[in-house]
Amino acid sequence: MKFKLKWIGLFLCFVFIQPILLPVYSKAQEPVEIFTLKQAIESAIKANLGLKSSKEETAAALAVKKARQTQFFPTLSTSYGYNRYDAETITSGITAVPKEEYRFVTSFSQPIFAGFSLLRQYDIAKLGLDKAKVNEQLTRQNIILDVKNAYFQLLQTQKLHDIAQKTVVQISAQKEVAENFYQVGMTPLNDLLQAQVELANAKQELIVARNNFDNAESNFNTLLRRPINAPVVLKDILTYSPFEETLEYCLAEAEKNRFEIKIADMEVEIAQKQLDLTKKDYYPSIDLNGNYFKYGTQWDVGGGEGVYDPEGWNIQAVAKWNFWEWGRTLYGVKEKHSRLSQAQLKKTEILDNIYLEVKTAYLRTQEAERAIQTVETAIEQAKENFRINQERYKEQISTQTDVLIAQTLLSRTMTNYYNALYAFKISKATLYRSFGREVIE
Repeated sequence: MKFKLKWIGLFLCFVFIQPILLPVYSKAQEPVEIFTLKQAIESAIKANLGLKSSKEETAAALAVKKARQTQFFPTLSTSYGYNRYDAETITSGITAVPKEEYRFVTSFSQPIFAGFSLLRQYDIAKLGLDKAKVNEQLTRQNIILDVKNAYFQLLQTQKLHDIAQKTVVQISAQKEVAENFYQVGMTPLNDLLQAQVELANAKQELIVARNNFDNAESNFNTLLRRPINAPVVLKDILTYSPFEETLEYCLAEAEKNRFEIKIADMEVEIAQKQLDLTKKDYYPSIDLNGNYFKYGTQWDVGGGEGVYDPEGWNIQAVAKWNFWEWGRTLYGVKEKHSRLSQAQLKKTEILDNIYLEVKTAYLRTQEAERAIQTVETAIEQAKENFRINQERYKEQISTQTDVLIAQTLLSRTMTNYYNALYAFKISKATLYRSFGREVIE
């Protein structure tokens, strides 16, 4: 009986615990996607809301252009009306205006000349479409740079976290050695206390490094519109290729490629078109209008008693010119002249900022590259120095302070190396963006 109860209890435990353990087991078995830089950029471009908004802006600008194009064609309209008078109008015994009157009119209007305004409005809409397309490409370039920054910052914080973690392990081992030596009377209490303090400091630095890594991971997930706490595994890029172009080359490429300059050129052209559009009021406007009409005393407008001309048509050309408006047109033209000057000044300011941006990115790239080359030679030396001091301490040839200094030197050297490596990659990505190149490496 006890044997049966035991197996029944085990069975019930399995039934109730299985639903709890199964999600945990499934989550542990779920594969984590490994992102390359190219995959990360493609995912961000696909998911980015700003780029989708830019595409909608392009679609809206295309609709505006098509709407402006229709202004060159005639407009058609139709109307149907009913009038009832209090009495018929009778002249010389003949009904001149019946008591009830139905009217059907179809009209067209074709602009012949409007002071070039229709052409200017179409040109402005066309430039607006071109500007929207360039803005879309500009948004894409910004996304690529943002993803590169997030990608390399995540790799950097991961490396710094690993260094901090390894430092904790190394100092913990050193503390154990110091504690054993102290217990057998080989070293003073001061050595043990020093190791304990250094271990506490290393643990605090590990907490900071972990938080920095978590923040970088969240930033990466946000750019790709993934769940903010989703685990991220990146393919590391430890190799680097020097940047060998000159500053003059970068500045020339920026003038040729930067979308901001192209947008500024379009803004100047749009301001010029708007100035020309304002001048339309210096000219008369000419329209060609036509009407086809039917009148009747019944709803089918088929004529009737008293309707002298039940059906007909007419065409007329109408010229209109407002030749005096108290300087309204003149002031409007002056305003557009100022807007044009603003657009030209803005372009000059954009060029100045781009030159500064290129030079700053170029110098930072050169600085980071030299830092990598300097610290690379020191890594193996720092590792060997730490190993020798550990062995010397075990033999009681060197002091605890020597070991901790060597360990600090190793950690700082590794930190400097990865900071320089990823700073170079970020600076290089910024430099490529500064002269308008999409490079994925």
